Amino acid sequence: MKIVNSPPEMKNLSLTAQSGGSTVGLVPTMGALHEGHLSLLKLACQYCDFLVMSIFVNPAQFGPAEDLAKYPRPFERDCELAAAAGCDCLFVPQPQDMYPENYSTYVNVENISDTLCGASRPAHFRGVTTVVLKLFNIVSPQIAVFGQKDVQQLVVIKRMCQDLNLSVKILTAPIIREESGLAMSSRNVYLSEKERRESSVIYKSLMAAQELYESGERSGEAIRRRVRSIIDKSDTVRPEYVEVVDTARLKSVDKIDRKVIAALACRTSESGTRLIDNIILGGDL
Repeated sequence: MKIVNSPPEMKNLSLTAQSGGSTVGLVPTMGALHEGHLSLLKLACQYCDFLVMSIFVNPAQFGPAEDLAKYPRPFERDCELAAAAGCDCLFVPQPQDMYPENYSTYVNVENISDTLCGASRPAHFRGVTTVVLKLFNIVSPQIAVFGQKDVQQLVVIKRMCQDLNLSVKILTAPIIREESGLAMSSRNVYLSEKERRESSVIYKSLMAAQELYESGERSGEAIRRRVRSIIDKSDTVRPEYVEVVDTARLKSVDKIDRKVIAALACRTSESGTRLIDNIILGGDL
C-alpha cells in the first residue's frame, strides 16, 4: 500500500491509474478506522481496480466547541487495517495543503444542510461538502463509497454531485453495528462503560420504530414518540433530536406515504459523546 501526502502527487497517481484502464475508487474517512470503515473498503473493492482511502481530520467541519483537538488519530494502526482490507493507496493530506493561507472557497448545499444534525451544527455540512469536493477533484474517482450511518452527509453529498454534474458514482454501505446494536463510530471510544451499555437503547428504539411501521403505523409523530419513549428510559443517553424525514429534502413527515428515514442524535451525559443512527422505513436509500 502506498502512502501519499501531496495532493499533486495523489492527482498524478490517480490519473496514471485511470490512463492504464483502472477504475479508481475513493473511501473518504477521518481515520480512527473500525469495522464500519473497513466495510466501505470491502464494498469498493468489488467495483474498483485502484482503491484510495483518504484520512483527513477536516477542521472545516468542526465547530468551535467540538472535539477537533482530541479526535483520535491512531495512524499506524489505521495503515495496518487499511492495507489488510485491500486499500492500494492511503491519501493523507495535511491541513495546510487542503486549506492554504487565504483559502476562501466553500461549497454549501442549501435547504437539506440545515435540518437534523445541521440544525445544531450550522457550518458542519459546508465543511463536509467542501472537503469531499476537493477530494473528488484530487483523486478523480469514478466511484466513492459512503456509509448509511451518516445518512444526512450521504444525502447532502448525493445532492451536491447531482447539482454540480459530477461524474462520480456514490455507493451506499450499510451500517455496521457492535454486538449491542450500537452503530460503529470512531467516537465510541469516548464512551464510559455505563454509557456503552446504555447506548444500546438507541438501536432498540429504532427497531421499535420499524416494528411499529411494519404493523401498519403511518403517523410520523407516533413513530417519533415511540422512539423517544424508549430512549427516555436511559439515565445517560439523552435525545438531541428524533425525526422522521423524507429521503430527498430531509423534511419532517407527518403522514408516511413514501420511504422515509427515521433518524436521531443523542448526547451522553457522562462523556458528552454525540451518537447518531438511523433506519430506512419502506425501502432503501
